[in-house]
Amino acid sequence: MEILWVLMAMAMLGFVLVPFLRRRRGGIEQVPPGHPDAADPAHYGFVQQEELDVRMPGPDQDLLDVLELVQRTQDYRAASQLLAGTEKESELRWQRVQAFAGAASLELRQRPGGVSETPGGQWLRVWRAEAPKDPGGAAVHAEFLVQQAWRTATPGTDEFRIIMEEAREACGQAALLAPGDPVPCIVELSVARGLAYSRPEFEQLWLKILDRAPSHTGAHLAALQYWCEKWHGSRELAYSFAEAAAARAPRGSLLAALPLFAVFEHLPEVNLVRGFYQSEVVTRAVHGALFAVHAARPDDPMLAHVRHLLLFFLVRSERWAEAMSQLIHVDGHVGAVPWTLSEDPAAEFAVYRALAVAGYEANGGSPATLHH
Repeated sequence: MEILWVLMAMAMLGFVLVPFLRRRRGGIEQVPPGHPDAADPAHYGFVQQEELDVRMPGPDQDLLDVLELVQRTQDYRAASQLLAGTEKESELRWQRVQAFAGAASLELRQRPGGVSETPGGQWLRVWRAEAPKDPGGAAVHAEFLVQQAWRTATPGTDEFRIIMEEAREACGQAALLAPGDPVPCIVELSVARGLAYSRPEFEQLWLKILDRAPSHTGAHLAALQYWCEKWHGSRELAYSFAEAAAARAPRGSLLAALPLFAVFEHLPEVNLVRGFYQSEVVTRAVHGALFAVHAARPDDPMLAHVRHLLLFFLVRSERWAEAMSQLIHVDGHVGAVPWTLSEDPAAEFAVYRALAVAGYEANGGSPATLHH
């Protein structure tokens, strides 16, 4: 009976066309669209699914303006100026480097080029050719190569290794151009995972990052991947790494949320335990992340990342009001884990958003009772 309940719940969560739900006799049943009791995310002012921005986890208008200008004019100089004016140790610089690299990679995939067509992302090639000593351009190029390896080649193949070796060399060049900048080393963390660095080699790289930016949340999230069971570590090593980082996190740091990411990375593919999301390990990690969110600066660039993952766990835990509290902060942007792991991040996010709204209303909530 318990297995049947779980399978039904998984089927409900997996629908691409989200059912409207309501609470009845302690359970959840479907409510057809248009029914007076149907929960509608639009009633809360949430963005329509087709308008959700899949590029970033949260707003960065300066970045969006520059990206639009660069892609429209194919002139890299605005991107160079933006990165030059972004503090090198900041989370924001790392996110912007990722965004520029991702934009160039996506352009190239959409327009691979040919005899009569200029390949997409040409502005990045020009950037590197015309300003070879620009540390921003060097960092974006290194991240571009990393993303190309993961997107276009299969780990373990010669093609993948060749691109990753090129990325490793690019990371070294970027690091020489910007002494003290943690970003080239953070980019190399993904190279380390792809090329299976030995643990001493990885730890040497990690020490460089700690020396430059000891509380960099993005760097810790990248390093956590290496220690995960699916790569070069184990569940125990990943949990230990995350919990140690959380324990030494300064007040206001989002590193206190790192254990929740470790739990997410080790979720079972098929969960047959009905109370798993109310278990002690999940509850403790969720509470740590909630504490981190409440203590963090409102303008922390990594805050949206944590809120998105919290939304996932809070919905799974049926903590509807708390899930809605995260939604009002992140709705509109879905460029974050866990949504980006789906082929359609906007649709995946919309499923959880609809479930949160339905659960909230089934327990007496309404747009009038939701505090912004």
